Amino acid sequence: MERETFYYTDELNDEFSGIKRNTVTVDHSYTYLHTDFRWKILSFIVYRIVMTPIAYLYLKCKFHLRIENRQVLKQGKKESYFLIGNHTQVPGDGYIPTVLTFPKKDAVIVNADNVSLPGTQTFMAMIGAVPLPNRLSGMRNFMTYMKYLAEDNQGIAIYPEAHIWPYYTGIRPFKSDAFRYPILFGKKVFCFTTTYRKRKFGRKPAITVYVDGPFEADSSVGKKEAEQKLRDQVYNIMVERSKNSTYEYIIYRKAPLPR
Repeated sequence: MERETFYYTDELNDEFSGIKRNTVTVDHSYTYLHTDFRWKILSFIVYRIVMTPIAYLYLKCKFHLRIENRQVLKQGKKESYFLIGNHTQVPGDGYIPTVLTFPKKDAVIVNADNVSLPGTQTFMAMIGAVPLPNRLSGMRNFMTYMKYLAEDNQGIAIYPEAHIWPYYTGIRPFKSDAFRYPILFGKKVFCFTTTYRKRKFGRKPAITVYVDGPFEADSSVGKKEAEQKLRDQVYNIMVERSKNSTYEYIIYRKAPLPR
């Protein structure tokens, strides 16, 4: 059977997830931190008793997940840390950090689209989705919550590629913006690279995730330069790890320029 081919024009901004929703407004009125005891109990049940086993079974059964070098995360066992990953799966990219960081809880920084499905906003918050504000007035609450997460012994996952390219086997260029958070809060960075391998049976590939780190900011330079250096370190090792992919389930090609 012939493989599907996607043509892209902009590696930074093209989106191939196929998800289309009316995006909710995330501004100063969005509640990030819930202090109600009943909410916390229900959140624990939803995250740990319901979603954690679902995430594990989904990744194992559908993708025959393997994790290489996970032991490096032990270096962040007693503190919060940031996780940087490549963005190639729906909903798998929401599940991978949960499996990687277990038994540590993790939060995943997401686009507001991910909390825009009617009736699911509370559920998404309970399983760790943290939407980026799409209004300037929401930034203060967002940064306050990021500080809370950084002090709460959690893993904080970020997908700096921002847009989903299903089954993509490379690493797209990404900006250094995401790396200001670990620098601001003085936390370690780990990265995880999702790669694809051919299965013995079936067309869809299996997944191997490689974990690397920790990476720490260079304190001898300014913040912007430190962000860029940290970004380059992580990006370069992810590019190297991506070369372990052995099967291209969906082909991505640069669209030809119009004549």
